[in-house]
Amino acid sequence: MFNRWSQYSYRTQKKNRYKFLRLFIGFLILFIIYNCLTAFFFSVWVVNNSAMQPGLTEGDRIIFNSFNPPWAVNDDNPYKFSRGSIVLVDMRRENSRNIFLRILDGIVRFFTAQRISIFSHSGQIYIKRVIALPGDEISMHNYVFRVKPAGSSYALTEYELSKEPYYPLVPQVSSLWDESLPFSGSMDTIVLGPDECFVISDDRGNTNDSRSWGPVKPSLIKARAILRFWPLNKIGTF
Repeated sequence: MFNRWSQYSYRTQKKNRYKFLRLFIGFLILFIIYNCLTAFFFSVWVVNNSAMQPGLTEGDRIIFNSFNPPWAVNDDNPYKFSRGSIVLVDMRRENSRNIFLRILDGIVRFFTAQRISIFSHSGQIYIKRVIALPGDEISMHNYVFRVKPAGSSYALTEYELSKEPYYPLVPQVSSLWDESLPFSGSMDTIVLGPDECFVISDDRGNTNDSRSWGPVKPSLIKARAILRFWPLNKIGTF
C-alpha cells in the first residue's frame, strides 16, 4: 500500500520529471556533440557498393576526417585532401531543404549511424578518389590518368602523384571496342577550372564519377578517408 501511494506522491512525481529532464538533456548534449564531430571532425561510413574495388569492398567501415589542421594547410594545396585521396563527395543538396527536415534528417542519421537519410532520394554521398585538383590538366588512356599539375611543365601518371599506392580495377574490353565511344577507357585532355576537382571510381568500369558528372566543386568534397577499422583483417590507414 505504501509503495502504491509513493508512486503518486508529489515528491516522486517531481523526481521522475527531473529524471526524464536529465535524460532529455543528456541526449540533447550527446546529439549536439555527435553532430559537431561528424560535421567538423570525424564521421564513420559504410561502403555500400563495389565502385571502389579492389581497394574497398562492400561492408568496409571507414573513418573520414573532415577537419584540416592549420599546420597541414599550405599554399600549394589548401584543401583537406590531395591527389590520390579517397574522399566523400556530397551530392545531397541538403542546404536547399527546410531547416526542420534537416534537423529530422540529422536525428535519423544519428540513430542509424548515418546509414539512413530522409533525403536519400535527392542525391547521395559517394566514396571516390581524387585524381586532379583545380587548374590541373588531365587525360586518360587505357583507363589510366595522366595529370599535369597546375603550374607544372610535365605530366605524370595518377600513381606518381598519389602519396599512397593503389591499384584500380581495369575492365577487360573487347578489341573491337572503339575508343571514340563514351567510357571506352580513353578521355581527351581537359583543363580543370579554378573551382573544379576530378574524382573517379577505382573500379574503372563504374562510370558513376566525374567521367559522367563532370568535375565537382571542392566544397562538395566533405571529408577524407583516414582509417579502415572493419573488417579486422583489413585494418589500416589511408
